[in-house]
Amino acid sequence: MIAPTPRLLLCAIAIFAINSQAADTNSVISNALSSNSASSNSLPDWALVPFVRPQNAQPVVSPDTNSVFDCPMRKMPIHWEARHTFNPASVSKDGKIYLLYRAEDDSSKGGIGSLTSRLGLAASTDGIHFIKEPKPIFYPADDNQKDWEWFGGCEDPRITEGPDGTYYLTYSQYPRGTRSSWRVGLASSKDLHTWIKYGSPFTGTKYEDNHGLQRKSAAIVNEIKDGKLVAAKINGKYWMYFGEGCVNLATSDDLIHWVPVEGSNGKPLEVMHTRRFFPDSNLDEIGPCPVLTDKGIIVFYNAKNGNPTKDGDPSLAGGVYTGMQALYDAKDPTKLIARLDHPFIKPELPWEKSGQYKQGTTFIEGLTLFHGKWFLYYGCADTFVGTAIAPVK
Repeated sequence: MIAPTPRLLLCAIAIFAINSQAADTNSVISNALSSNSASSNSLPDWALVPFVRPQNAQPVVSPDTNSVFDCPMRKMPIHWEARHTFNPASVSKDGKIYLLYRAEDDSSKGGIGSLTSRLGLAASTDGIHFIKEPKPIFYPADDNQKDWEWFGGCEDPRITEGPDGTYYLTYSQYPRGTRSSWRVGLASSKDLHTWIKYGSPFTGTKYEDNHGLQRKSAAIVNEIKDGKLVAAKINGKYWMYFGEGCVNLATSDDLIHWVPVEGSNGKPLEVMHTRRFFPDSNLDEIGPCPVLTDKGIIVFYNAKNGNPTKDGDPSLAGGVYTGMQALYDAKDPTKLIARLDHPFIKPELPWEKSGQYKQGTTFIEGLTLFHGKWFLYYGCADTFVGTAIAPVK
């Protein structure tokens, strides 16, 4: 046996150090495939899995009491992300992942629903470590949407890139006290900083002010082009799944003007419902942008469990939010083919099960294809942002 020379030893050490650093994110995937092989093998081949948290996972976005913003409505400085940061949208741009996350201020001592929400922006080169901008980039202002966004604010975004590079944001407008309910809002931007608000995506239809519609959570169907997600056309139209409790569907020619799909009864078509004894027994709510694949349209959604001793999933706590997937026909987005029976992600870590929503959430709202991997982003107990990563099949 020939003993290595000092030069060879030094080279080997250097190469090992470089490869170890480069493999940090890749090790998440390899560990996932080994430690989660049983759970991933039990899921259907159409599902986008397995998603696994980074090793020693911590929140990727957390509240910050030092962030201050001059609120145009209150006419005073506000600690805009002091209480909670959660429920993020995500998109890739210029070699980075950007998160648009919901942030709640400290304007009240009350609990859920009593604070004002604005959207912050954070960027990352590896999908795990983020740098936040000091001020929100989307918020209630003295504009033509203030009657729908003040005092509650702008909540729970989803984002899609259009064919010309324009970004389209769907979010929940929450007037809190001035009107009776939430409403889906729509906005667009070329740079993620300057936004045009359009109000309801159903403006000009009879559903503009929520008449007969599910009122929250909307996500536009995407497809993979040139290594990233962009809005997809199916049968010459763009498609958007939206709603909570049950799910509706809408179409558009231009990503701005949307018309709900109606059934034979002249009412909005319901394409998904809750199921007794399943994780979605209490509520199903649309998650990040659905993805058009060769198997069909994968629709990601959030499932809220009912009472596990009555009509809920007995293996889950009552009220817990988990992540689920459903498959729709690639040529007929109204046709449900299959659904997962068990969550592909659920609250497991302490900070996913402790916060202002005590039952725990992995509330999925962001999905991005980045550096050949899927990055999923979710709200944790309405307080933090977490991430999980999956390989591309």
